[in-house]
Amino acid sequence: MSNTEKMNVAVIFGGQSSEHEVSRVSVTMVLNNIDREKYNVYMTGITKDGRWYLYEGAIDQIASGAWETSGKTTQAFLSPDAALHGMVIMREGGAETVRLDAVFPVMHGKNGEDGTVQGLCELAHIPCVGCDLTSSAVCLDKALTNTVLEYAGILQAKFIWFYATDFENRTDEMLEQIENGLGYPCFVKPANAGSSVGISKCADRGEVIDAVRKAALHDRKIVVEENITGQEVEVAVLGNDDPITSVVGEIIPAADWYDYDAKYNDEQSRLLIPANLSEETSELIRSRAVQAYKALGCSGMARVDFLVRKSDGQPMLNEPNTLPGFTEISMYPKLFEASGIGKKELIDRLISLAIERAGSR
Repeated sequence: MSNTEKMNVAVIFGGQSSEHEVSRVSVTMVLNNIDREKYNVYMTGITKDGRWYLYEGAIDQIASGAWETSGKTTQAFLSPDAALHGMVIMREGGAETVRLDAVFPVMHGKNGEDGTVQGLCELAHIPCVGCDLTSSAVCLDKALTNTVLEYAGILQAKFIWFYATDFENRTDEMLEQIENGLGYPCFVKPANAGSSVGISKCADRGEVIDAVRKAALHDRKIVVEENITGQEVEVAVLGNDDPITSVVGEIIPAADWYDYDAKYNDEQSRLLIPANLSEETSELIRSRAVQAYKALGCSGMARVDFLVRKSDGQPMLNEPNTLPGFTEISMYPKLFEASGIGKKELIDRLISLAIERAGSR
């Protein structure tokens, strides 16, 4: 394939998110495995304060954050202008434009996984890897996700949600609602944060009050869920109208539960692929993952997390992730690798699915 036949793909990383650092590690794996014979890759970094740059340096400078001070950056940004259909690069000699065939946002949490970048791509008519604006926004918002899943009849933990200001104004009433409806222990979460950020496990009223204040630092909307004791398992989903699923994997967290630190920093957390489950339970999890994927309007990819309840062996859907981690230890690529789809093929399929979905609008 000649250079002129290559597709132009902007791979975006970083962003204004509590998961900025994880994004830099995820994108390193993607950039090291994307097919350079097929794609011209435009590495596009977003700083924590929201500045956009085209980065033309070494990939190994990204994970540490050294790319920002490398001298290899040029101001650049996606244009919402559909006629431009791409990126504007502010070169010294003047603005350069690049028509893009696709955008791959390797960003987690707010300002990347929540529909913001996806909406920008839709305005620009550029195919975007992963879920669209609506499903990205719904899946990041735990209150909306749980409400949609409840309507779809998919088993999950009992939950309530409220605004932090309402909790402050009616604390005793809210605490009684939590105690009568969910009991202790329970989990308090910001509705919009991602990757276990701002989540607390609470054993009494005092801990709930502290946890709501902590969660409110990340979002004004708070979700409280009952505690489910059981195996933490995950399945990867890939596709648009007819998605496929991977084998099921299991998390054995080093901590009491799989919090942010256990997920990304504690090497004692273990992954089992395949999970220690019967084939019948694994098949039920894969089926429910697809059911949830379709109910939430997902496309491209998602990792769907479950808890297999110890009391009766029922898989309870925990949460979907529309831009799951792509680090070397992340479950999404590992699960598909175990299912016969390697990293290079997986990235290629994701880009193709984005272009396919854009063409079907």
